[in-house]
Amino acid sequence: MADAKTLVVLLLGDVCGQPGSRALFLGLHTLIKDYHADMVVVNGENAANGFGLSASLMEQFFSLGVSVITSGNHIWQQDDLRPLLDSEKRLLRPANYPPQAPGHGSVVVDVKNHKVAVLNLQGRQSMPSIDCPFRVGMEQVQRLGKQTSLILVDFHAENPEEKEALAFYLDGKVSAVVGTHTHVQTSDEKLLPQGTAYITDLGLCGPSESVIGSEPSISIARQLTQMPLRSEIADTPPLIQGVCVTIDTASGHARSIERFSRLYAI
Repeated sequence: MADAKTLVVLLLGDVCGQPGSRALFLGLHTLIKDYHADMVVVNGENAANGFGLSASLMEQFFSLGVSVITSGNHIWQQDDLRPLLDSEKRLLRPANYPPQAPGHGSVVVDVKNHKVAVLNLQGRQSMPSIDCPFRVGMEQVQRLGKQTSLILVDFHAENPEEKEALAFYLDGKVSAVVGTHTHVQTSDEKLLPQGTAYITDLGLCGPSESVIGSEPSISIARQLTQMPLRSEIADTPPLIQGVCVTIDTASGHARSIERFSRLYAI
C-alpha cells in the first residue's frame, strides 16, 4: 500500500504484438488499482507486430496510464516513430547508442510530488556492438542523481551475467534495475545488499502460449531447418508480466519487489 513516504512503481515486460497491447487494454487499469501504483514503466519495443513501436501504439499506451516507455534494439524499425524519439520525452531508447542516433536514453518525470528518473540501457553480449552500458550507465546515474535519488533502470540485454553484474555495479545508487529482452520471466526478484531492487527479466506482455511471443510452429521449423523464417506473433490469450517495486522516497532505496503474471482469458 502506498503512503506519503513511498512510491509504488509497476515495471512491465516487453509488449509483444497485438496480444500485448490487448493485455494492457484489458488489465492495466485493474493492475494499477490493485497495487495502488503511482507510476507505470513498460518496454514497448516489440509492440508493432513484434518489431518496433508505432506512433499510434505509443499514444495508446500513454492513454492507458503508462508513464514512460522504454525500448531496445528494435525501436528503430517503425519509420513513423523516429521523429518522436527526439520530441517525446517519455519515450526512451537505450542511452548507450551513439549520440548521433535519434532520441534520448533517460527522462525525469514528476510523480506524486517527487522527481523520478528512468534510464534505458542495452547490453552488448549477443547484442549489437554499442557503447559500454556500465560506463554510460554510471555516467548517467551520476548525472541523474543530482536531480533525484529515485532512479529506475531498464537494462535491455540477453546475457544474465551481464544483467546481474550491472545491477551489483549500480546497487545503492539506483532504486531498481530490471532486465528486459528475453521475454521469459525469471523468478530471481530480490533486494540487493545496498537497497536496489532487481530481477533478471520482467517477462512478456503478450501471447501466453508462445515461444518468446512467437507462433511455436514457426520457431520449431526454424530450429529444424536453420532457415531464417520470419516470426509471427502467436494469437493466444494475453498476459501481463512484470514487477511491483515499492521505493522509500527519502533514501531512494527499494523496500520491496513483487513479481506478477496475470492471464486474461478471452
